[in-house]
Amino acid sequence: MKFTVKRDALLGPLQLVAGAVERRQTLPVLANILLVLTEDNLSLTGTDLEVEIVGRVDVESVSDIGEVTVPARKLLDICRSLPDCAVIEMTLDEDQRLLVKSSRSRFILSTLPANDFPATEVAEGDVKFSCPQFIIKRLIDRTSFAMAQQDVRYYLNGMLWETENNTLRCVATDGHRLAMCTREIDINVSKKSQAILPRKGVVELSRLLKEDEVMIDVTLSGHHIRVETVDYTLTSKLVDGKFPDYERVLPKGGSNVMLGNRDDLKQAFGRTAILSNEKYRGVRLTLEDGLLTIVANNPEQEEAEEQVVVDYNGDKIEIGFNVSYLQDVSNVLSTENIKLTLSDANSSALIEEPESGDSVYVVMPMRL
Repeated sequence: MKFTVKRDALLGPLQLVAGAVERRQTLPVLANILLVLTEDNLSLTGTDLEVEIVGRVDVESVSDIGEVTVPARKLLDICRSLPDCAVIEMTLDEDQRLLVKSSRSRFILSTLPANDFPATEVAEGDVKFSCPQFIIKRLIDRTSFAMAQQDVRYYLNGMLWETENNTLRCVATDGHRLAMCTREIDINVSKKSQAILPRKGVVELSRLLKEDEVMIDVTLSGHHIRVETVDYTLTSKLVDGKFPDYERVLPKGGSNVMLGNRDDLKQAFGRTAILSNEKYRGVRLTLEDGLLTIVANNPEQEEAEEQVVVDYNGDKIEIGFNVSYLQDVSNVLSTENIKLTLSDANSSALIEEPESGDSVYVVMPMRL
């Protein structure tokens, strides 16, 4: 196996593939990435048995085709350390060691046989569709912050993908807040189907996707999701479990509606958060005609108060929220104004964009 490749062409795919490789491994081969050289290109594969990423790179020249696995982190560090525009020559010697040469630099890496590398078997997909990658990226960016982390309810440590005719909906919740985004795509399915992507699969997919119109192919089978672009293929196991009925969580019939400037609210939340309780992050919101007052206290008897002029003429309501949750929502929204709907002082808040309306957020109140 012998080939040459430009450092700049190799580095991007190598960084993304290495993202699937965990630092602590039970099997030595899982710390490696699989290099497969054909006459046309070089493919790089990294996996942790849950998420697998395959990247494809155009090479400058090929002398001998072949396949081998090499330590992911070391190869990545070597490529990063080489100068821009460097050309790298890789050769597998008779002792099954990989010789990496570039100008006056020379490295010898240990390898493991390609046969030891685990292959991900994916069954024929139940749901298949194609769409521009910016749509999937928007769905993930708008909802991923609400996923749980290391929750014992394992199905919350991921994101629900729900497909219906011509719509794809992503939902994430940690039990205290919920984020949902729905987009129209060209998809024909006989019945509504649901799949839960694990947290790592969502994070790695978000890294792969770009804000452009390039089409990607998505295949959902019983236990896996596969997303393919021209340059990459990501395969992830799905979480085996039932996602909560999110429609029951969405507050309905709230009569107290507030419209406020997003930037003003975001800055006010940020300033009051400074003096909120570091553990519970609680702030008190008081809504009255045309005015929102935000107050934060902490155990040191310190206090922060902000007043924001808003469009509101409902009942006077005093309600507590985790300020971090309000900040997260205001960070992902992009419209000039935010619409917040409440039923009473004990109900969850429904937050959405008044103009576009493809995203909906629910934040549960907290006792202060």
